[in-house]
Amino acid sequence: MLVVGLTGGIGSGKSSLATELAALGLPVVDADEVARRCVAPGTAGLAAIVDRFGTEVLAADGSLDRPALAALVFVDADARRDLEAITHPCIRAGVDADLEALRVRADRPSVAVVEHPLLVETGGHARVDVVVVVEAPTEDRVARLVRERGMTEAGARDRMAAQADDATRRAVADHVVVNDGDRAALASHAARLLAVLHAAAGAAEASDATDGADGAPETGEPR
Repeated sequence: MLVVGLTGGIGSGKSSLATELAALGLPVVDADEVARRCVAPGTAGLAAIVDRFGTEVLAADGSLDRPALAALVFVDADARRDLEAITHPCIRAGVDADLEALRVRADRPSVAVVEHPLLVETGGHARVDVVVVVEAPTEDRVARLVRERGMTEAGARDRMAAQADDATRRAVADHVVVNDGDRAALASHAARLLAVLHAAAGAAEASDATDGADGAPETGEPR
């Protein structure tokens, strides 16, 4: 199974590309969803966050108030590192478990996608077979974050600055998707990418089969 790491800066449209790939039939493991499981009420992850940051990061129902936590960690590098030390091991284990569940399925897919906003920052790009990076113009990203997430312009720029820049992500990318058009254009990107990924998966399977044949013991009489 070819594991594809899909990443990009906040507001770039990586989740939209993931949605398009899922609509085309690829299973998507969402690292953000795994993260939510890691800090759900009653988990050790949430308890550790409250111990470090206090009860002000809890909502009225006892769940994690993600905007309140984000307001703390995205302006304080030490706080962000403390949060990452709590959550990243759990997220990594959860992603691995979800991928393993796909691998053992009777109808195991040939390609699976891991959507991870911090794939590069956490070193996760070294643990996948193919890295796909989504980019978008800075002002488009800011406008999207203000419009769709209700951020202030300054807040959006702070969140963007807290992540790896485009050049850093591009340096480890196998494929770069530039999301500078409408949703139809992104869907076209997804269709082309799907074909490329299926071809890569087929080539990898053929290579594995050849390696297995080369390593097999010879039988019968020598010629």
